[in-house]
Amino acid sequence: MKTIKGPGIFLAQFIGSDAPFNSLDGLAEWAAGLGFKALQLPCNHPGIFNLEQAAASQTYCDEIAGRLAEHGLVISELSTHLEGQLVAVNPFMTMRLDAFAPAAVRGNSTARQRWAVESVKQAAQASARLGLKAHATFSGALAWPFFYPWPPHNAALLDEAFDDLAKRWRPILDCFDEHDVDLCYEIHPGEDLHDGVTFERFLQKVDNHPRCHMLYDPSHLHLQNIDYLAWIDIYHSRIRAFHVKDAEFERNGRSGVYGGYQNWQNRAGRFRSLGDGDIDFKKIFSKLTQYDFDGWAVMEWECCLKDAQTGAREGSEFIKRHIIPVSARAFDDFAAGSEVRG
Repeated sequence: MKTIKGPGIFLAQFIGSDAPFNSLDGLAEWAAGLGFKALQLPCNHPGIFNLEQAAASQTYCDEIAGRLAEHGLVISELSTHLEGQLVAVNPFMTMRLDAFAPAAVRGNSTARQRWAVESVKQAAQASARLGLKAHATFSGALAWPFFYPWPPHNAALLDEAFDDLAKRWRPILDCFDEHDVDLCYEIHPGEDLHDGVTFERFLQKVDNHPRCHMLYDPSHLHLQNIDYLAWIDIYHSRIRAFHVKDAEFERNGRSGVYGGYQNWQNRAGRFRSLGDGDIDFKKIFSKLTQYDFDGWAVMEWECCLKDAQTGAREGSEFIKRHIIPVSARAFDDFAAGSEVRG
């Protein structure tokens, strides 16, 4: 067995305009001071991490790694969640998602999609230069507006959507294969890959591509009423990244999993800081350890109640407590091969 690495922290929710959150060095010093050992870096903040430069320059990647090493940190993964979202956009959602792209390609869906594809491919190159083995992203959504079948769903329309999704991602997956990096789709509502059935459907469409994997985040499964522990039993061979994020669902008589268009504080299902929600992380860490997951346990903070810095400080300690240092020998080795005497 292998020991899970951690704790890591996803920086997307912490980057801001004020110090120390407006520079890589400031974020690194802050995260290291809280006990984190790795940073998951989003690729949409060139002032923090310049993806285009990282894809082209080993010197730049070595410089970034060296600056983090000064704080006792490494990179767990790069993230192209926003860029991946723009690889596949249903026309119904195009105006809402346009702000994710640079100003130069907004309002031009073809140019925006081309930019998104190139950005994710650059992440494959940058990951290889940085010595990373996994990358986090979203699948995008062509079929999501039809997720609830009323009017009754059109089977041909859904087949066309998943065919198109696979066609868009296949060259990207091939690029990741060329660079020996696994592409990990976060299974997430709002994405076409939002549960096990949709992941399997996509995996089949890309011919069980060896680089098609998933980022496991139990919070999104819990809020869909999916057994997030059985998920590990089913999909452990495809889990190559791990977001440690808590959630709770408080059943009531007024709204359910869809939220009633309410803000996060008033929803029945909401994200919480680690330890404040319903997720059984003891069993999750046990199962992942059992199946030899040796990637990073990366905290993603999205609590609608608790202060972010408090959540980060508590989250670092929470992950440390849950990582299981694996034993080098079985507990009953002392009896192996011995002769029992009466």
